[in-house]
Amino acid sequence: MLGVHHLGLFVASSILLNLTPGQDTLYIVGRSVAQGRRAGIFSALGIQAGCALHTLAAALGLSAVLAASANAYLAVKFAGAAYLAYIGLQMLLQRSQQRNLTDAIAPESDWRLFRAGFFTNVFNPKVALFYLAFLPQFVDPLAPSKIAAFLVLGCIFIGTNTVWCLALAWGSASVAPRARTSMATGHLIKRVTGALFLGLGIKLAFVK
Repeated sequence: MLGVHHLGLFVASSILLNLTPGQDTLYIVGRSVAQGRRAGIFSALGIQAGCALHTLAAALGLSAVLAASANAYLAVKFAGAAYLAYIGLQMLLQRSQQRNLTDAIAPESDWRLFRAGFFTNVFNPKVALFYLAFLPQFVDPLAPSKIAAFLVLGCIFIGTNTVWCLALAWGSASVAPRARTSMATGHLIKRVTGALFLGLGIKLAFVK
């Protein structure tokens, strides 16, 4: 469908990734706890706008590379496999760290909150690298339009991520005193996702 394969695996991987505590999660929770639900929601929307920009960049850049050269496709494939394996191992081996999510933040306008969330995501090089590594393995090499395939995958990922981030903003603002007690669950989710990414890296490297 639209040059996408293994769609079910992509959706499952996307949901697990969304649930994995990371920079965006900490940012949204911090805003929500410190400034309330509205601040968390606008921060989350800004982050999703950043994800949309990463999707568009991946679609326009990688689609041209993949269409132009079989060798370039293999280079991207193995680079993506190595990166996925790296972050998978990092998640599996990294120790859980306690962080202060309730540092006071001065009140800001909705636009400033949105803009801050956007730039937090856009200027995170790990996000850009992840898009370049994650999306290509679900694009059929024979797809008639790789741009369309990238955009479909990006929209699915952003859709699931938006639902999670808005729920996170809504919930963390309501249960701020309990924010720190979720670290154990987050640690388990990180381990499961790490194992998944390691497996995806191996699959990407050795399975056509």
